[in-house]
Amino acid sequence: MIKKTKDIGGKELTIETGRIARQSNGSVIVSLEETIIHVAVNSAKEPREDIDFFPLQVEYREKHYAGGKIPGGFFKREARPSEHEVLTSRLTDRPIRPLFPKGFKNETQVMITVLQSDGENMADVLAGVGASAALSLSSIPWNGPIATVRVGQINGEFILNPTRTEQLECNLNLIVSGNQETVVMVEGEAEEASETIILKALKFAHSGITDIIELQKELLDSMDVVKNEIVLPEENVSLKTEVEKLLDKQIDDIIQIVDKKKRSLAKDDLVSSILESLEEKFPEEEKVIKALIDDRFKSGFREEILANGKRSDGRSTTEIRPISIEADILNRTHGSALFTRGETQALVVTTLGSKRDEQIVDSMDEDYKKNFYLHYNFPPYCVGETGRIGFTSRREIGHGHLAQRAITPVLPNYDDFPYTIRLVSEIMESNGSSSMASVCAGSLALMSAGAPIGSHVAGIAMGLITDGSRHAILSDIMGMEDHLGDMDFKVAGTRSGITAIQLDLKIEGISFELMEQALKQGHEGRMHILEKMEDAICKPNEISKYAPRILSVQINPEKIGALIGPGGKNIKKIIEDTECDINVDDDGLVSISGENIDKCNDAMVLVEAITMEPEVGQEFDGTVTRLMTFGAFVEFAPGREGLVHISEMEWRRVEKVEDVCKPGDEMKIKLIKIDDQGRLDFSRKALLPKPEGYVERPKHPRKSNDRSSGGGRKKPFSKKRRF
Repeated sequence: MIKKTKDIGGKELTIETGRIARQSNGSVIVSLEETIIHVAVNSAKEPREDIDFFPLQVEYREKHYAGGKIPGGFFKREARPSEHEVLTSRLTDRPIRPLFPKGFKNETQVMITVLQSDGENMADVLAGVGASAALSLSSIPWNGPIATVRVGQINGEFILNPTRTEQLECNLNLIVSGNQETVVMVEGEAEEASETIILKALKFAHSGITDIIELQKELLDSMDVVKNEIVLPEENVSLKTEVEKLLDKQIDDIIQIVDKKKRSLAKDDLVSSILESLEEKFPEEEKVIKALIDDRFKSGFREEILANGKRSDGRSTTEIRPISIEADILNRTHGSALFTRGETQALVVTTLGSKRDEQIVDSMDEDYKKNFYLHYNFPPYCVGETGRIGFTSRREIGHGHLAQRAITPVLPNYDDFPYTIRLVSEIMESNGSSSMASVCAGSLALMSAGAPIGSHVAGIAMGLITDGSRHAILSDIMGMEDHLGDMDFKVAGTRSGITAIQLDLKIEGISFELMEQALKQGHEGRMHILEKMEDAICKPNEISKYAPRILSVQINPEKIGALIGPGGKNIKKIIEDTECDINVDDDGLVSISGENIDKCNDAMVLVEAITMEPEVGQEFDGTVTRLMTFGAFVEFAPGREGLVHISEMEWRRVEKVEDVCKPGDEMKIKLIKIDDQGRLDFSRKALLPKPEGYVERPKHPRKSNDRSSGGGRKKPFSKKRRF
């Protein structure tokens, strides 16, 4: 066993190998304080010849036992990965994928398992560290190492790998991966941070990244690692020459076609023509011919931008595609907006719900509820294709989460707007940056629904084309610029600052100077988009008449039992009488929702009546519930009653309670005493005119057993019972 430890940001980070999973190609245990993960990497011995992509699978799993919990549900077993697990798998996949050699097609798996969680130090940032270390010490060809850290900011000070508690105070939360020279992946959110702050945070993160890389190198230096060689097929020079002759300048003409569908059809026709021409001479080389055409298409596309600064749709590098916006297009929904930018189109619909609509999350460390979530759907028709219709894809989960992150900072406090909010983004057309279109349409749909957000949020995707010496930063990239380019840098925010950011690279890294330029160019593009959005809808609408009306009140948690009543009697009656939905949290927050605001107000009156703290001197309109020899019990609020002693019935002497009232009678009463046990004494006569010449008689103290229906607790048996 080999073990290395280093202080990272004031915490002990340890990487060890050789203790468990020793049959894996690479296996490490990574621990940060008392949070521990295991990573195992393996690769097939032979490449897959039937594919034109690298078959990498990254799986991150959190075991409930790691947090000392048993999973919920009937089977009590971890099932499908949660959204957090999917997102962490993506966070690990994105920075390691570009570092595998081009042409490597051996199926490769990276399996990450959380073995122990201390509830404070996050396991997700350890996944990237563990994947890098395991791949580095394996025989699998890989150009690492890298490292992953989280950066927070509290009171202007950056924190490396903040704890779960510290994150609650952070106004910035970024997960950053990088190599020895620069960062290669970024994902995170901020409370309207400036571009300058974001850049400083990335540089701060990189200092921690280099320390972790040094730790990995210390581990590798103590081992004798031999990497497998990749045997790539020899290039068919004659075939390449023939393809180049047939291509001539046709590729350049196709690149200039603005319409995505027409450009795709033109390319398909060219491929078919070349395949037909070379079928006899090269009958078994269809895949190679297509790959050569794709390479020529890519190089021609990139050269046109680098040499002339001209994009395929005629735009300059900083120009934004035409934007159109339609708000309130679905009048029966609570809010809606259609956002179109070029050939990318997102329809987002807002639905407002009650407390009961909150999403319950059963996680490894804690169970919690979400009152805002955004769901992103990418159907095959949005790119004019057919495809699998089934479970939500990882891509859909990732894009939805990014858009959700971008919008969250501008949402109103729950106390001010007590709704559960669901946004659904339906991508109708896609040609680049559909997640950022979802951000824009989501912000518009929220205002359409009447959500009191202070400002709009807009998103833009930045691209990069570079050959090492020449660079071009592209604003508002199309799908082809994403596919054939070197960077996808998504930035979302308000006029005041950035709320979400995501960086993915296809190269080993970019300089901080280029990143600064991309952030500046992205800021200019974001301001342009925000102006268009503000012109479409500048302030929130009135809440839709089809949305539920919701009221909330904070009660004393000790009164929850009284509100619910025995067997739910009280709360069921309120629901039945008012036709409202009532939800009670453990902290005493009561949410009332219904279609009619008047009925919601009626329910609120009843809730407040049941849970109020009565004070001596208050007057009530009560109902007699039952009679005793010593007085009458009167219900002064739903499920709450007190005693009107026989001496407090009339100014005159009352011989029998039945002479004054019977069950069901209405009675005006006044609270005159609250004893040490919280029992309430009321008076009827205090609200009646006092007779002239009336002389008050001395009162006798009431017996302690006057409260119970049977005259008090029964005396214990004086003799043993026989059975």
